[in-house]
Amino acid sequence: MRRRHCLGCRPPPDQARMTDTPPNQSIRQHISRTLRLALPVVVARTGILLMVAVDIAMTGHAGKDELAYLGIAAAPYVMLMLVGIGMLSGTAVLVAQADGAGARAECGNVWRLAMPHAAMLGLVMSLLCLGGEQFLLLIGQDADLARGGGGVLVMFAWGMPAVLMGVTTTLFLEGISRPLPGMLVMLAANLVNAGLNWLFIYGHWGAPELGAEGAILATSLVRWLVLAALLTYAYAMSDSRQYGVRQGAPVVWSRGRTLRRIGYPFGFAHGLEASAFATLVLMSGYLGTAALGGYQIAQNLIAMAFMGAVGLGMATAIRVGNAVGRQDGPGLARAGWTGVGLVILLMALIVVLFEVWPEALAGIYSGDPEVLAVAVPTVMVAGWMLIWDGAQGVLMGALRGAGDIWTPVILAAVSFWLVGVPLAGLLAFSLEVGAPGLMLGMFGGVVAAALLLGGRFAVVSRRPVRRL
Repeated sequence: MRRRHCLGCRPPPDQARMTDTPPNQSIRQHISRTLRLALPVVVARTGILLMVAVDIAMTGHAGKDELAYLGIAAAPYVMLMLVGIGMLSGTAVLVAQADGAGARAECGNVWRLAMPHAAMLGLVMSLLCLGGEQFLLLIGQDADLARGGGGVLVMFAWGMPAVLMGVTTTLFLEGISRPLPGMLVMLAANLVNAGLNWLFIYGHWGAPELGAEGAILATSLVRWLVLAALLTYAYAMSDSRQYGVRQGAPVVWSRGRTLRRIGYPFGFAHGLEASAFATLVLMSGYLGTAALGGYQIAQNLIAMAFMGAVGLGMATAIRVGNAVGRQDGPGLARAGWTGVGLVILLMALIVVLFEVWPEALAGIYSGDPEVLAVAVPTVMVAGWMLIWDGAQGVLMGALRGAGDIWTPVILAAVSFWLVGVPLAGLLAFSLEVGAPGLMLGMFGGVVAAALLLGGRFAVVSRRPVRRL
């Protein structure tokens, strides 16, 4: 009997062949394959952040206090989420290397091993979010701001396990060069999220008027729907057995050590970067609610633009990982530097938007004159940071795909905490530049990271290729 397949579950021919690439590809081939992987990843990652952007924009129209509550809560939440994602990033590396080596059943084995890790991490992160009000009070935030932000963090907590399990499944699908499902799911999720926001932020159709808490309640509900959709796709793939998704080889739990050996350092690296940016958001809170709201707007615009770098970084990590699986040293170097070149071009285009239309971009989030007075100059400073930030993001992905573990973490620590944060504090407070000074200080940290990671990849790409 002919087996039936669900619509969209059979991989397109080009997508199925994306990792079956010969060594010594031309730069044009590297560009083509990287973009084919990156574009759906960019849309999917942008979709994740677009939820936050829509939450901020819709909450901003509920009042500047509600926007401040969301901004002060988003900083520790994003830091925790990125640490969790970083700790699970070994999933994509191991899956890409296994797929490049033709060991398809091992791909599903890695995913089934990573999912319990994701669930446990999600629970731990949720518990930390539940103590949000006490944390905000501990670091000296205003009592009202801590109370409002703590309530928002409670709502964030309900969705954290779904976020990390959904990301793990997305990393598995991207690792086998099938990024399209994650993109489509996130596009649909954003429509649902906007509708639920309309209900819970403003209290329409008899729903409670919850302001910032309502925005994140809606987002947490949508996170669970996203996870359900991704799991449905993974199990319904026509070659799910071949990839070890179901009834595959028994999970080799000893591989968990390799997963942790890759993931934990990168979780630490994500934490260093995210905590540095979160520290600046918290520092902006000491400048007042208008400064906090304005800085949060600029920060969110950067994060949205950076999704292009995230997509190219993930595509580059997968392409480098495939090259490692094929034992293709020249291909590894070309894949990495191609990703860097592409992200510089992309970020240069986005810089134009930030410099020419900063008022229009900031106005999407708030109409408050005090907030906009802070947001506009901060957005203009942020624009010039994007090229360097994109380059360091892709270089980190290339090093991850190559299996270089601790050195990039050390370089990130030096860049963000010994350069970026101290310089930001000096400019914002000692020299009284304010919120734009916070962004300008982090500009210095990002430049340092790009230069140091670029030098490291130049060294790693000349070494003999070795699979993890």
